Amino acid sequence: MSPLVFLSRYGTFLAFLALILFNVFMTRNFLSWQTLNVNLTQVAPIVIVAIGMTLVIATGGIDLSVGSLMAIAGAIAPMIFMGKLFPVDPVLGVALALVIPILIAGMLGWFNGFLVTNFRIQPIVATLVLFIAGRGIAQVITNGNLQVFKNPEFQFIAMGRIGGIPVQVILMLAVAALAFALIRQTVIGRQIIAVGGNEKAARLTGIPVRRVKLFVYIVSGALAGLAGLIVIARNSASDANLVGFGMELDAIAAVAVGGSLLTGGRANIIGTVLGAFVIQLVRYTLLANGVPDAAALVVKAGLIVAAVFIQQRASKA
Repeated sequence: MSPLVFLSRYGTFLAFLALILFNVFMTRNFLSWQTLNVNLTQVAPIVIVAIGMTLVIATGGIDLSVGSLMAIAGAIAPMIFMGKLFPVDPVLGVALALVIPILIAGMLGWFNGFLVTNFRIQPIVATLVLFIAGRGIAQVITNGNLQVFKNPEFQFIAMGRIGGIPVQVILMLAVAALAFALIRQTVIGRQIIAVGGNEKAARLTGIPVRRVKLFVYIVSGALAGLAGLIVIARNSASDANLVGFGMELDAIAAVAVGGSLLTGGRANIIGTVLGAFVIQLVRYTLLANGVPDAAALVVKAGLIVAAVFIQQRASKA
């Protein structure tokens, strides 16, 4: 096995271990429960969005709209349970606020897929529509106002614990497990990989390429909506300008670092989870050691370039 092939298979895990070891020796209080809790709760939305992105990229597409869809879901939810859209019972309001924004985000994901499949628009262009317009939609919904709230029932998805484990971490693990089972155990999982590997051959073998692509964009949109709810519940506020800002880069970086080919045909769910943890630990390591947050953007961009370079070289080895 050549060094590049070894890095392409195990590089993410080695980077994860290296970051852990560096912080153990160089970062004060890294092994505390508080630090563990901070990193887990910060990484959960990234993992959830990145898993949806993994499915999209596995078909040879990309979804730049995930951050904007988070903002839209985050804008709608408080308006529902606070009764700004229509009078509602408090308990029912919370239930609707946990369901309707995710459904709307999924429908907007369908819109992305519709542009890609019906109009043959390149995914990066098709999803750029909502990347630009989506955040504007969220701002229009809220009139550009910051929505501050305190609703323990709704905020349970971010602040609650089950058996001492944060609920958002449980949701993260559940999404990862379902996605892993989808790719490994189901027909549509195999179809996703086939479409990304060779779309023309997949179509000739009878695979419903259009439905497969619509499916992954819907899932990506719905997971972005879920992540948006977690973020606003954690912050006790919804800001259409900031919710999900830059999440596209984090999600794509997690997928690339995790070993999934950005050209499609591979979906490494476990790698994506590890990639998201690497992205989060890079950010935490820099901040904990006094490096400005802006530097993290440069490092993340460098990680994407390195991951893609290793993948391309390994595929030729």
